[in-house]
Amino acid sequence: MRINKYLSDKGVCSRREADRRIEAGDVLINGRVAVLGDQVNEEDEVIFCNTKIDEGDDKVILLVNKPVGVVCTENKREGRILSEVIDYPVRVYPVGRLDKDSEGLILMTNDGSIVNRIMRSGNKHEKEYVVTVDRDIDDGFVRDMSGGVPILDTVTRKCVVEKIDKRTFRIILTQGLNRQIRRMCEYFGYRVVKLKRIRIMNLRLGDIKVGRYREITAKERDELFSLIKDSSEVTIGKRG
Repeated sequence: MRINKYLSDKGVCSRREADRRIEAGDVLINGRVAVLGDQVNEEDEVIFCNTKIDEGDDKVILLVNKPVGVVCTENKREGRILSEVIDYPVRVYPVGRLDKDSEGLILMTNDGSIVNRIMRSGNKHEKEYVVTVDRDIDDGFVRDMSGGVPILDTVTRKCVVEKIDKRTFRIILTQGLNRQIRRMCEYFGYRVVKLKRIRIMNLRLGDIKVGRYREITAKERDELFSLIKDSSEVTIGKRG
């Protein structure tokens, strides 16, 4: 298979990120620098950013409470990376992203087969957030946020928005535009001061402490795979 799909299926990164890393010379196949379009098989030795891609690892899915100030990439130049924060004994990678200024639930896995099916916007899987803004909100704000907001040359999908207190609301999205909630709030003149993701599909943050994780339960895994079994693996769009 193509090297970018191989890396995606191994849970290393998305195909798009793989292409960027290949172009940067960060991927080796059997000791030589990979190029876009290279083909590999299970017998080939693949090294990604100085780390060998191991075969035969058990499939792992972690629920992680990402702290503010931590990035969901493997690029240390962007800041402290999530894989170093949790220090899990098996190499795992974030499913999608949660921006540096936000906190809360993100999945990490070495099972590349599930990544696109969970994160692709067209599959319309729910992600739930609790958001605090810099001034009081009213019923008009709730109505306008839920009805679709013009950002990034499009209009956001209708979504569920519920007021929690005078400056905090709950929002459930089924798409993942770049910094979507922050841009939606900015459109109406609000600034987000705290953004926390508390749910992805059937998986809830619960009482996981900031910077800690737990492994998915058997029941949660079964429910998750049931929800994504008919989902497309085609990768489009931006992070959630």
